[in-house]
Amino acid sequence: MIASAKILSAPEAEADRAMADRATLRRAITASALGNATEWFDYGIYAYGVTYISAALFPGNVDDAVLFALATFAISFIVRPLGGLFWGPMGDRLGRKSVLALTILLMSGATLAVGLIPSYAQIGWGAPAMLIALRMVQGFSTGGEYGGAATFMAEYAPDDRRGFYGSFLEFGTLAGFSFGAVLMLGFSLLLGDAVMHDWGWRIPFLVAAPMGLIGMYLRSKMEDTPVFREQAADGSGSPALKTLVREHWRPMMVVSGLVVALNVVNYTLLSYMPTYLQRRIGLSSDEALLVPIIGMLFMMLFLPFAGHLSDRIGRRPMWRLSLVGLLLAVVPLYMLMATGLVGAILGFVLLGLLYVPQLATISATFPALFPTPVRFAGFAIAYNMSTSIFGGTAPAISSSLIGATGDELMPAFYMMLACLVGLVALRFMPETAGRSLRENVFRRANT
Repeated sequence: MIASAKILSAPEAEADRAMADRATLRRAITASALGNATEWFDYGIYAYGVTYISAALFPGNVDDAVLFALATFAISFIVRPLGGLFWGPMGDRLGRKSVLALTILLMSGATLAVGLIPSYAQIGWGAPAMLIALRMVQGFSTGGEYGGAATFMAEYAPDDRRGFYGSFLEFGTLAGFSFGAVLMLGFSLLLGDAVMHDWGWRIPFLVAAPMGLIGMYLRSKMEDTPVFREQAADGSGSPALKTLVREHWRPMMVVSGLVVALNVVNYTLLSYMPTYLQRRIGLSSDEALLVPIIGMLFMMLFLPFAGHLSDRIGRRPMWRLSLVGLLLAVVPLYMLMATGLVGAILGFVLLGLLYVPQLATISATFPALFPTPVRFAGFAIAYNMSTSIFGGTAPAISSSLIGATGDELMPAFYMMLACLVGLVALRFMPETAGRSLRENVFRRANT
């Protein structure tokens, strides 16, 4: 006897659909955040292992080798705009999820391969050459990763909660970076300095492979975003690149200006800080690794609250609070960090919390500035152009400025200058909180 199917009432059917929508949203956020975590896991292990990497793969004295390693970190950002130019239009034509499945594989594969490079003692200049090539692959794939992941998340999230859900993408950023930092610090404590210089630094790089495979699997199982599917069904397609630049240069300029502030602060705090604390402040290598880890844990706790608050009061007030707060407090907090380990922890935590209102709202703010047919490309190109010039270069510029002037506060002054640029760009950004991604907010703001 065949059991009859249960007939659901209208309220029950609506509840089932809502539950399915929530489950789909959770999977979309997880798939987006895991790619971001993979990207920043790479940055974390590179930043926290730079002294080991420089000693293993570069010639010369310690200072020169570290500077070469930081410059190599910056080189990967040179090709990020090319990645944005390649992956962005592809994501607008073919869909978000297909591009994201490829970029996470390329990112994790390049990170894995860094851990397999023979040392300079074994193959000479071939070692830094291989590192540069792999960093460029990583940069090229990252050029499509962040813009695509933020777009994917934003197009799945409800308009009135886009800030809250978008904050979890940046939670993935800090989780990936922290995971890489903790791995590098853990192996340093477990194996000791000699073993880490010999081969121990390579182990964290090998962890990228399973992260990439899991991320690719999750992304391949998702449907493309509802907003993209609507646009694809409409048959309008994505415009040519010259049309994108001609018709949407205003949001691209605003994103570029805000990203100057965003990423100078970001890469100075997260990527350069361990080197700064060790070489300029005089903390031990383990202490210099511990300080940002503690700071990032505090930042992760406040990210969802900041994202939720941005849904209530808007993105612009959150950015203004962060930029003005950093502008006023960065020099005193750098001076506090110079007092020792406790001061360094407190100073970093306060700097990180001032940065959180920017970080929590990136993926809710930037995608909403572009209409659907050019959202991936417009965001990816503008974001990566600015990041390549001001983001990845921040560690090397900060180190060079200190070397040229002898002033340990130069990274703080550089961050202040970046915040001023961000405040100018913020003046021209329309408010996007609560607005539908199906409208052109710049066109509406100018009419």
